[in-house]
Amino acid sequence: MAKVKAAIIGSGNIGTDLMIKMIKYPQNMELVAVVGIDPNSEGLAMARERGVATTHEGIEGLKAMDVYPEIGIVFDATSAYAHKVHDAALRADGKQVVDLTPAAIGPFTVPSVNMEAHLDAPNVNMVSCGGQATIPMVAAVSRVAKVHYAEIVASVSSRSAGPGTRANIDEFTRTTANAIEKVGGATRGKAIIILNPAEPPMIMRDTVFTLSETADEAAIEASVEAMVADVQKYVPGYRLKQKVQFERYGDNNKLKIPGQGEFTGIKTSIFLEVEGAGDYLPSYSGNLDIMTAAAKATGELLAAGIAARALESVK
Repeated sequence: MAKVKAAIIGSGNIGTDLMIKMIKYPQNMELVAVVGIDPNSEGLAMARERGVATTHEGIEGLKAMDVYPEIGIVFDATSAYAHKVHDAALRADGKQVVDLTPAAIGPFTVPSVNMEAHLDAPNVNMVSCGGQATIPMVAAVSRVAKVHYAEIVASVSSRSAGPGTRANIDEFTRTTANAIEKVGGATRGKAIIILNPAEPPMIMRDTVFTLSETADEAAIEASVEAMVADVQKYVPGYRLKQKVQFERYGDNNKLKIPGQGEFTGIKTSIFLEVEGAGDYLPSYSGNLDIMTAAAKATGELLAAGIAARALESVK
């Protein structure tokens, strides 16, 4: 099956790590272009060294490339503001777009949870690093018991949070909370991010709390472990930090939640850590690595769909 040609817009840390992953672990895609706006960026230099065409003239430079008509998938690793412009231009030309920004124009996508539902979508959004790490766990509980409330706390190294991350903290919390509900299946979601200044830098740690209907604890634990294995297929450094913990609340010991009332059921606590693969970014940058790994996994599935449709049209 012919590989689908792909491009990356954004030559910063995220775009460069994604580029290295696509070159290092090829599957259904062939990276043919990397786009930036700084002619002296390290990412563009690394792309040229690896034989990938580059332009420092942004989206217009990409559209001017000879290979542009052949490109089927474009990854956008720029900003939410820039992505709105990029998406309009790319969709008009029939490109499928994988959005790594907080723009959230397309449906929220977490490969291990709902990728199959969006194979034909013109634009898919990768939520956030915290969302990619924790939403699979909320979904794992949701497929066993109805989750009334889910709260996630993502703690990442301050060193791995660049200007873009810091400028988008509010978007991170809103987008992640929204996706916890829409993708994770919780009735209500909440997201918190912590930038940890510890030295040496700590790897990404995530805590997931869910309040759900009463269910078999062993079934919830098995669902969580199966989901961890699914995520590990594209993020090898994703793992449980300790065993899943449970607390039961019945009519004789109801949990009182300010502003929410009383709760009966099961509180599930899940503790995770995410170690990066070290392809370009340091291994402590698991928060960035899980975004690029999830984006690549998503692109591979989209590419398989594009190739399959092309094959059918020839028959």
